[in-house]
Amino acid sequence: QVHLVESGGGLVQAGGSLRLSCAASGTIPSILTGGWYRQVPGNERELVAAITAGGHTNYGDAVKGRFTISRQKGTNTIYLNGNALRPEDTAVYYCYQRTAPGREYWGQGTQVTVSS
Repeated sequence: QVHLVESGGGLVQAGGSLRLSCAASGTIPSILTGGWYRQVPGNERELVAAITAGGHTNYGDAVKGRFTISRQKGTNTIYLNGNALRPEDTAVYYCYQRTAPGREYWGQGTQVTVSS
């Protein structure tokens, strides 16, 4: 079964940057929308960023101006670049891709830890 694979997480110092990647483990249809959520234990999953097939982007208030989502043209690979990281950005980051109404793929999550 095809799933998404995230990479790029790890330990980052406050003020530093990160780059996360999300790619499918096999062939899936072209995405309609895709993006990233993050979750801290005990909290609800929150939207980080999303991008449509047309390139329109949307960001969560907590990351606006610091994070950028992008897509590699011709592929289903999605990237998340973050700058000026803060300890409160520490979370497990999950990638998703929606290829049709009601059809979504999710990754297993990648841990990002920002040290103060």
